[in-house]
Amino acid sequence: MQRVVIAAFGAMLLAGVAAAPLAAAAQDARPTKAAAKPWKTPRNAFGQPDLAGTWTNATLTPLMRRPQFRDQLNYTEDQAREMEANAEREIEEGNEDTDPNAPAEHRAETTNVRPEFAAAGGDVGGYNRGWLDPGSRVMRVNGEPRTSLITTPNGMPPARKAGAPAPPRFGGEAFDSYEARSLGERCIMSFGRNAGPPMFPNGFYNNNYRIVQTADSVVIEVEMNHDLRIVRLGGQHRTDGVRAYMGDSIGRWEGDTLVVETINLPQAQHFMGSWEKLKVVERFTRVGKDRLHYAFTVEDPDLWDKPWGGEYEFSPMDGEIYEYACHEGNYALPGILAGARVEEAEKAKAAAATPRAQP
Repeated sequence: MQRVVIAAFGAMLLAGVAAAPLAAAAQDARPTKAAAKPWKTPRNAFGQPDLAGTWTNATLTPLMRRPQFRDQLNYTEDQAREMEANAEREIEEGNEDTDPNAPAEHRAETTNVRPEFAAAGGDVGGYNRGWLDPGSRVMRVNGEPRTSLITTPNGMPPARKAGAPAPPRFGGEAFDSYEARSLGERCIMSFGRNAGPPMFPNGFYNNNYRIVQTADSVVIEVEMNHDLRIVRLGGQHRTDGVRAYMGDSIGRWEGDTLVVETINLPQAQHFMGSWEKLKVVERFTRVGKDRLHYAFTVEDPDLWDKPWGGEYEFSPMDGEIYEYACHEGNYALPGILAGARVEEAEKAKAAAATPRAQP
């Protein structure tokens, strides 16, 4: 069950796998800086730069740079090849047949376990590799193999300002109510911030998107959890105080680039502790037949001294997006809460049976 996948992530639990074909070829295209001809962005029927299509951001490159690479923006080609070769072995080993007589706690013997899988329990909940699509290629931006999606000097979020408010915490104990559980666990939003903004791969599966354009809006369909993010072109931010799950996004065209500004995200969708004054600016630019450049900048005057961000490139998705079926709220969540009530009752019974010390 996918609950084991997310156990290490606490508030980032989600179950269900969509029926979309796996984008195994994500990031296969490795363009070089020297193109044969300058890329000319195609136009759609509305005269807009054409961003439409199905895309994936699945990748081996993490959001934040791992310590061993410190101030290294790019992997060397040897490092990138080694990572991708390890990923191929991971796929091969992870898809080996499981012994039907293996015990429930069985874990596949693999030589390659990426850090996020190890944190989630090794072979991510007992699935074989065929159920996962975390990406098998290093993220390349203009041909450069990146060590992180964040592009600060050390590939990490900047330090929070002195006196900055602490990240929001939701009231009550973790198992008091469904309201204490994460949006991902409740099948409301994806874990890992697929929809964002900003938008990131989750490191496990279903990192797929469809972009649809009209004369006055751009719609981003997010496979996980089958969300539709609507960007109003030339619009104004709403002033009624409503904070939708994906915030309030308005867009404009700057040459061939779609610029999207989002504010009014809810507390439950905070980004690294920022939500009330968070502003996210994203830029989508078609830079090649098989490349959609994505850059993001975040700012919050209460948390950081200045705006910061990162970038990556979407690759074409091999297949279509189908409905994402998430069942956590239907089955496991009542079980979790019922189990917590039983545990509480047992503790209360044990406490009542324990003789009190005489004064």
